[in-house]
Amino acid sequence: MDGTQLLKGVLDAAVLAVVDREDGYGYDVVRRLRDAGLEEVGDASVYGTLRRLYAAGALSTYVVPSEGGPHRKYYSITPNGQDLLGEQRIGWQRFSETLTALISPQSQSQSPPQPAPGSPTSNEGPAA
Repeated sequence: MDGTQLLKGVLDAAVLAVVDREDGYGYDVVRRLRDAGLEEVGDASVYGTLRRLYAAGALSTYVVPSEGGPHRKYYSITPNGQDLLGEQRIGWQRFSETLTALISPQSQSQSPPQPAPGSPTSNEGPAA
């Protein structure tokens, strides 16, 4: 399964969760997502998500001076961002439970309803 398509739908939640654990600058967020197992996440996707979440009021920023290079813009989660993350956690839990039930081998073992004898989809032929 192509993880990049799945990732597009959950990147907001993943970024919010990472920043909720600890403030971070752009590439730090990318690195933590990759370290968590989302190796295919793209830099541009994360930077775009950070900008969008900031514009939506879910994240705030502050600048930390750096002695060895340019200053870094750090992102932190706002109360609105924490509310959004809470909603996304609930939504993900529901979605995950539903999909797990649908694709688990256990759900496949339940036999679908059989057609009535003599019906057009029955293998028994016409009723006598």
